[in-house]
Amino acid sequence: MAKLDTDQKLEIVREAALDNKAENIDVLNLGGKTIVADYFVVVSGTSGAHIRSIVDNVLEKMKKQGERADRVEGYPEARWVLVDYGDVVLHVFAPEERAFYDLESLWRATAERLGAR
Repeated sequence: MAKLDTDQKLEIVREAALDNKAENIDVLNLGGKTIVADYFVVVSGTSGAHIRSIVDNVLEKMKKQGERADRVEGYPEARWVLVDYGDVVLHVFAPEERAFYDLESLWRATAERLGAR
């Protein structure tokens, strides 16, 4: 099975999260701005069980396409779960953690500063 390109990974991750009713989906395009990833997909879940079900669905859909996550962090606590596919990184947050860490604002501000150079 051929490896997925970045856009294919992004679409599968986004759709799999939507399939499990992830809330407030935000895709941050970091391409060319950092070596961390090309995209962050940031979503919210309503409970620990919901967060784990979103992550499980993404892992399952990507596995069916021959893709395995480089790492998964935070799954047992299910307050902020990170699923790293290299060029696409999924962040599944509980609403309180998402508001506290505010990755969207942090990365947008960083991208603006980097773009000004």
